[in-house]
Amino acid sequence: MGTSVRVEVWHENKKQADSASNEVFDEMRRIERVMSPLMTGSELSKINLIAAAGPVHISVELYQLLRISKQISDMSGGIFDVSFSSLGYLYDFRKGKKPSDQQIDQLVGKIDYRAIILDNKTQTVSFAHTGMKLDLGGIAKGYAVDRSIEILDEQGIRHAIVTAGGDSRVLGDHRGRDWMVGIQAPRNRIKVATAVPLSDAAISTSGDYERFFIEKGVRFHHIINPKTGDSARSLQSASVIGPKATMTDALSTTVFILGVKQGIALIETLEGYDAILIDQNSKMHFSSGLQSAFSSPSSN
Repeated sequence: MGTSVRVEVWHENKKQADSASNEVFDEMRRIERVMSPLMTGSELSKINLIAAAGPVHISVELYQLLRISKQISDMSGGIFDVSFSSLGYLYDFRKGKKPSDQQIDQLVGKIDYRAIILDNKTQTVSFAHTGMKLDLGGIAKGYAVDRSIEILDEQGIRHAIVTAGGDSRVLGDHRGRDWMVGIQAPRNRIKVATAVPLSDAAISTSGDYERFFIEKGVRFHHIINPKTGDSARSLQSASVIGPKATMTDALSTTVFILGVKQGIALIETLEGYDAILIDQNSKMHFSSGLQSAFSSPSSN
């Protein structure tokens, strides 16, 4: 899944805990084989290859995740868009490469979630025009974390945390106290900007510091604004807290692109969700549900 995965389980029976943890890693690998845009033969790769030519029958699992993705796209006015890869594939952050202005002009119009056609009756997906590519990097890791928590719960685990990159979800509490999940300081990898107490909840962080390069003083990173085809730059990081990681994953990406004012405004419309944003001046901003808990925010 292009990231590190961590599982911490508390249980009286070590054998049962180990078995449950192994199931989680097996499930992560299975989801990667379905949803990786890079693995030859994955369902997503098949979609990207042939969906412009006609409907492609896909699994219930992938169909439902695409349906949820489109719902979030509608809710965000297209700011969350899994078709961003129609242009985003031209970025190579390891090599410090980005598309030219001409390529952006030519391809940014290919980014359009409305051109992803889902047919409920046939359980198929197709593209309304050529040149489209999907990438579920903004939602699939959160989904994998949710599936992992479901597996642990089914195996009788009552206290656990699963983390995949910037997405975490905790099961129960930390043996009588909250789990403390740190939010990294974007400009200092050895520091924590703040820590969030969680119990039976998820948190996802999207930041400009994981995959990036700097060219002529400008930071290019993997969170692409689908409206411009360029990296979003009003924030350093966006963290969203809520019941499930599938949604917090997608929302943290969305809020990062929207920025402080619009991002928090969106979160305020969603019951059960909160956000912590760090702007380009390293100042933290909180949604209303967290303002009393973080009454004295400090910069990172």
